[in-house]
Amino acid sequence: MKKNILITGGAGFIGSHVVRLFVNKYPNYNIFNLDKLTYAGNLLNLTDIKNSSNYKFIKGDICDENFVDKVFNSYEIDSVIHLAAESHVDRSILNPMEFINTNIIGTVTLLNIAKKYWTNNQNNLFYHISTDEVYGSLENQIDFFTENTSYDPKSPYSAAKASSDHFVRAYKNTFNLPIVISNCSNNYGPNQFPEKLIPLAINNIKNQKPIPIYGKGENIRDWLYVEDHAKAIDIIFHYGKNGETYNIGGSNEWKNIDLIYLLCKIMDKKLNRPEYESAKLISFVKDRAGHDLRYAIDSSKIQNHLNWKPEMTFEKGLEKTVDWYLSNEEWLNNTISGEYKNYYKKQYEN
Repeated sequence: MKKNILITGGAGFIGSHVVRLFVNKYPNYNIFNLDKLTYAGNLLNLTDIKNSSNYKFIKGDICDENFVDKVFNSYEIDSVIHLAAESHVDRSILNPMEFINTNIIGTVTLLNIAKKYWTNNQNNLFYHISTDEVYGSLENQIDFFTENTSYDPKSPYSAAKASSDHFVRAYKNTFNLPIVISNCSNNYGPNQFPEKLIPLAINNIKNQKPIPIYGKGENIRDWLYVEDHAKAIDIIFHYGKNGETYNIGGSNEWKNIDLIYLLCKIMDKKLNRPEYESAKLISFVKDRAGHDLRYAIDSSKIQNHLNWKPEMTFEKGLEKTVDWYLSNEEWLNNTISGEYKNYYKKQYEN
């Protein structure tokens, strides 16, 4: 079946992997990548498919209602995979309004235009990608987030994402808009903007700069290789049940400090440095305001209902990620702009 799919935020980290998968796997689908190209959007992420006949990039803002309307009308959009979002907690603490505008207003704008054009809802789907952070923080070592966990966001970022989730569900209940939602754990892999923990640490280790770790590094996250996430999105898009939510996790919990020690070990080997040399770069910095202790996803629903499970082991995925960053210095240098350097200095060097 031919489809015209709008993927928002498709030049970003997760979005670029989803765009690539759909363009290559489904030649009968027309994939329209809508991205504003803010600091984290990078068309260098998609050079390998930029000339594909079933792919088109569109630069624009999801908050611009007239622009989004023209996109739907011009390209007869029948499905949306919505990834466009401000996603860095630290930035949300510095500027909450930016997150409210993009994550809430942008999502509602897309919902309104989809509602306008999808009059009979035949073969239509609004797929909203969210985060496990909407559930808040797990304060013990035994509980897991399920699809029925109550929302308890702790940061402006997670509050904005939680709000957008609620709006998506409201449009299903009020306007019968066909929707699915997925909430994923921390992603890692190639093309991630180097403000996030793993690429930041890789770059600093390579350049023998301090590796900033919040608090004592005791915070726990569930890590998912980005290509495994893209495959889950593919499966949910095609086989997910209308109105349902699916949690996507890696079943792979690591304390931040243990993760960094493993990364230092891999980097020492790759860079031919003495063992434990890079670990000397670890620098503990003042903890983030309202820092959630632990996230952990129970992904049994998607595993049991849709037959998905993560394929990449963390050690292998981390090594592949290190190899990619070490082999793509030009991408990294082009990505670390002056704006990013100013942000980095403000966040970590004061």
